[in-house]
Amino acid sequence: MPEYRGIEYLRTKLDLKRTRVLRRYKFYEMKNRVKDFGISTPPELRLLSHSLGWCAKTVDSLADRLVFREFANDNFGMNEIFSMNNPDVLFDSAMTSALISSCCFIYISLGDNDFPQLQVIDGGNATGIIDPITGLLTEGYAVLERDDYDEPKREAYFISGSTTYYTKGQKPKPIDNEAPYPLLVPIIHRPDAKRVFGHSRISRACMSIVSAALRTVKRSEIAAEFFSFPQKYAVGLSEDAEGMDKWKATMSALLTISKDEDGDTPQLGQFAQQSMVPHTEQLKMFAAMFAGESGLTMDDLGFATENPSSADAIKASHENLRLAARKAQRTFGSGLLNVGYLAACLRDGEPYYRNQIYQTKLVWEPIFEPDAAMLSLIGDGAIKINQAVPGYFNKDNLRDQTGIDASKMTTPVETGGTGGRNE
Repeated sequence: MPEYRGIEYLRTKLDLKRTRVLRRYKFYEMKNRVKDFGISTPPELRLLSHSLGWCAKTVDSLADRLVFREFANDNFGMNEIFSMNNPDVLFDSAMTSALISSCCFIYISLGDNDFPQLQVIDGGNATGIIDPITGLLTEGYAVLERDDYDEPKREAYFISGSTTYYTKGQKPKPIDNEAPYPLLVPIIHRPDAKRVFGHSRISRACMSIVSAALRTVKRSEIAAEFFSFPQKYAVGLSEDAEGMDKWKATMSALLTISKDEDGDTPQLGQFAQQSMVPHTEQLKMFAAMFAGESGLTMDDLGFATENPSSADAIKASHENLRLAARKAQRTFGSGLLNVGYLAACLRDGEPYYRNQIYQTKLVWEPIFEPDAAMLSLIGDGAIKINQAVPGYFNKDNLRDQTGIDASKMTTPVETGGTGGRNE
């Protein structure tokens, strides 16, 4: 029997990690506050705030490319389990949450009809001790519900063969099961030997660049206020002259100033308007830094290039994004396979061995869907490849190779006769 560290240890562990997760969610939701240095900002504009969606863009651009299709060689009926658990929302929610917080968790339980139900829990509400070999937990902890003060209201502690529920004001309620591992499965983005719970798509570099860019946007906004109404001055004004209204001097189309008793008039002038070019160039610099960090392009961040890119150039510019998507498919696939495995154990009431599902593979949709221009290239390429390697492209693997689903193609209808009507 393994030695468990207990729920109190996992509670403390979650409290230490939760702050980091919530910070990344603030950047994703564009609710992050930027530190103001207070050098160039007037006191009246200290509370001025702006938002940039770059962190949300770096998460969504990758999450939108990850479309799970099905399990191949599904000997345990995993596809049925996922199809009964709103798979479109489930997969999208899990992948987006994992990209933000480096990992999320899928909580497995039995529903009212004794069929497995799956629930996504973000990385700020669950944790555990992971087995680096299987990617499964040896014990886990999750906050299933919080009250209005963000305090845990309903918790769950997971070990092999049992899940204990803790409801505020009630006694713990253990529920036994036949699963050989805890019914809390991590879905991890880019794990390594040191950080087994992975890395967030919103890295520290991304957050630092966005904070600097927001300060640039704020300074440009302040400069624009003074740019709209440049400061004016008057030299040689008589001491007995009547005071001038500031708004009248700024907004008036025709400003009249009379001569004094000696017939002299004051000298009027205007300070040079501030250029906005330094602000835009600095913002463009931060956008280039963020694009390099996230694998996006300047076009993705709102800085359109002067010359429109061709379709091939656009695909080539997203090569880093394609590689990141391939990596995410491999790491997410392991977690989703573990979810299906434990859900099958819970459904059948059998403690299956983990190595019994070694033949089951995950099938993903192509990262880039073929467009009209690519279809012609695919057709020519398929013909040439099949001539060299007969049967390489067929109805069964066409979708995996090109994204074209042959099962949805309509069968041509043959009509008899030579005229234009049926005989």
